[in-house]
Amino acid sequence: MATVTIQMINDLRAATNVGMMDCKRALQQTEGNMEEAIKILREKGLALQVKRADRESKQGIIAAAQGENGAYGMIELNCETDFVAKTDKFLDFAKVLAAAAAKGDTNLTETHATGLTEVVAATGENVKIRRAAYCPLTGNGLVEAYIHMGGKVGVLIEVGCGKPETAQAEPFRQLVHDLCLQAAAAAPRYLNETEVPAEEIESEKEVYRAQVEGKPANIVEGILRGKLKKHFAEVCLVDQPFVKEPKKSVTDVVKETEKLTGDTITVKRFVRYQLGMA
Repeated sequence: MATVTIQMINDLRAATNVGMMDCKRALQQTEGNMEEAIKILREKGLALQVKRADRESKQGIIAAAQGENGAYGMIELNCETDFVAKTDKFLDFAKVLAAAAAKGDTNLTETHATGLTEVVAATGENVKIRRAAYCPLTGNGLVEAYIHMGGKVGVLIEVGCGKPETAQAEPFRQLVHDLCLQAAAAAPRYLNETEVPAEEIESEKEVYRAQVEGKPANIVEGILRGKLKKHFAEVCLVDQPFVKEPKKSVTDVVKETEKLTGDTITVKRFVRYQLGMA
């Protein structure tokens, strides 16, 4: 049997907010396997706040810029302190990077190496260009960017329509803006359930099966479907409750806008950055 150390117990406790003895028992049961221990705690209903293993605490800013033909770019620029993140030198460099991303340049660490070196020298901190996204407009519709919480969260979204004139209609433009707000506030990980990896679905099913162990098979399957639907409503943008009217789903709001515009509307894609998060 693998040795369960105090450090392992503390790490599991920090990741789940569960008591030390429950963490110790889960680790002993899984011979020190952290992921399996978290799964056991979830099955017991004990893991109240499972934190993503890749969560990091970083300072910096997320910035976006509009390019040509309706395109947008978005970047995340990191530094060590909040003080540097608010300096003109740092913020101006973020604007330069966002403008470059809006032109399709997402290899910024190489193309802006000199500028990065200058910012590092001026600030005395380890400044990093963490990531960049380019979202061109494909067909009729709109691409929009939204920066929230002073650069802590950023969203790019593309919504398509059938007719060119729909893109200028107020109900459509309001929908696109609202979807940006939705993605920023509700933090979806996927556009729809077809994007959810099969292994994630199966992992969720394993947890749910353990929770309903002992119930008749036909009842279990119904419960699994219901719990999966709830999971999709948490992680998939189009299935989430609409933040402005939670009794409606995002899909419901899209359909309402289709009636108002007399057109077909498709939420094509989105990118969401949160400072310091994967």
